Amino acid sequence: MKFSQLGLFLCPLVLLSACSDDDNPIQAANTGAISKVQLGPRPAFLVDQLADGELKTSLQACVDDMTTYSVSDFSIGHRGAPLMFPEHTKESYMAAARMGAGVLECDVAFTKDGELVCRHSHADLHTTTNVLAVPELAAKCSVPFTPADAANGVEATAECRTSDFTLAEYKSLTGKMDAANKQATTVEEYMDATPSFRTDLYAEVGTLMSHKESIALFKELGVKMTPELKTPAAQDLAAAGITQQEFAQKMIDEYIEAGIEPSEVYAQSFSIDDVEYWVANTPEFGEQAVYLIYLLDGVPSPTEIAAKNINIVAPIYTALVEEQDGAVVATDYAKQLKEAGLDLITWTIERKYTSMHEFEVLNVLKKDLELVGVFSDWPATVTFFDNCIK
Repeated sequence: MKFSQLGLFLCPLVLLSACSDDDNPIQAANTGAISKVQLGPRPAFLVDQLADGELKTSLQACVDDMTTYSVSDFSIGHRGAPLMFPEHTKESYMAAARMGAGVLECDVAFTKDGELVCRHSHADLHTTTNVLAVPELAAKCSVPFTPADAANGVEATAECRTSDFTLAEYKSLTGKMDAANKQATTVEEYMDATPSFRTDLYAEVGTLMSHKESIALFKELGVKMTPELKTPAAQDLAAAGITQQEFAQKMIDEYIEAGIEPSEVYAQSFSIDDVEYWVANTPEFGEQAVYLIYLLDGVPSPTEIAAKNINIVAPIYTALVEEQDGAVVATDYAKQLKEAGLDLITWTIERKYTSMHEFEVLNVLKKDLELVGVFSDWPATVTFFDNCIK
């Protein structure tokens, strides 16, 4: 039986023999609602790494006995599936959907001509695309590439912002794995820096997307949508000639124009001002707008957040779970959020923030804290867990 390399990663755990090259989401010509969830070997690999116990026994039974897996809204594709695919590209989104992510994320930035695009930052094109390898576009970067000078302890620098380019110029770029070699003396060395825990195996094709294109794709795939409004710098707002509130409204307007029901959208932001804007001005979308939390310093208390009519918060998972005496347990902060009546989402499984095992973390997040959803850089992990542990 011939298998494509991608098929080996994305075919179901117990149905590998039924897969073909047609299962490759890069090669597939047609999109549409996912009819068969494909998990690949990673969930079983993670089960094998668990310490012996009740959780491992339960998960092992699913590896051995389950033949089909369902799309899960608990499983959120964080920028798609960036553990192996260039983030925020069509190929990354397709891989995440094939792995059963019921919700996909487009981080929303904007171009020089004010068009919305899927990009984690307004200032990351030099590390997430091939822009530096395109001389006529590299020349437009806010900070051109400057090689490292090891003798004088100077690192290589570059900064290419979405607001440096029009939508057409942005769309001409190719996505790559997010990385940069700060010791590089050439553009080629600077771009060739993918970390060892990721791969360039699927990075030859990285189709960048506008926000509108992501909406159309996600609608066709039959998944829900969680756009994150990024916080632009003053130079970005000035280049596009818009305000932060106009940016926040424009993002919502594109869902309205596409005929997407508010219940299918989880608008997010690390800025509580953005979330409050949606609650006040687009209440149908504000009802399930998500306030993202990283550092707890300066963040309103759980009761203060709830008093602002914000219903969902999404702290980093290390704020929700911790290790105590060798066991993973809910933090006091997580309990306070629940006591305030807030629903919880968290980020990002499959990014090694701690030594806690992915499934031990998920077990507490789902069973004890009853989270709405969990972002993952490899959604098959969360899809598998949600299908297995009810």
